Amino acid sequence: MDILRSIGRKRAVSASGGLEGQVGFLLRLAQEASFAAFARRTGEAALRPGRYAILSLVGAHPGISQTALGQAAGRDKSTLTPALADLEKRGLLRRDRVAGDRRSYALRLTPAGRAMLTRLAAHAAAHDRDLDALVGEEARDAVLAALRRIAGGWGES
Repeated sequence: MDILRSIGRKRAVSASGGLEGQVGFLLRLAQEASFAAFARRTGEAALRPGRYAILSLVGAHPGISQTALGQAAGRDKSTLTPALADLEKRGLLRRDRVAGDRRSYALRLTPAGRAMLTRLAAHAAAHDRDLDALVGEEARDAVLAALRRIAGGWGES
């Protein structure tokens, strides 16, 4: 069975040439499928899981610096800065200059950001349950361990 059809993906070009056996290729497809399912569930296509992660981390650590947030979220400055600008533009986050350090910002959720985080957290929990059902209870710990090894296997980029 063609791996792309088996996971419900429509592609103009099949995954011949060994891609269906490559971990990196399947990780990307799994991420895309997960992100699309999250967007469908929330109805917020522009607030993908990466934006949810930012809101969640800032909500848990009010006043966190952009640098600390980037490290916690595993994002570099080139992807974090536009995401923060987008969340700020939407009125979900505010960046306040840190007294005595003109280059640093303290990040905080706005009331709208806290409301959005509460709403998205319920969707994220349901999404995680769906992922658990796909993976299977017996494989969950092994999948998480493998993903952690992959995520941490190359050290800092």
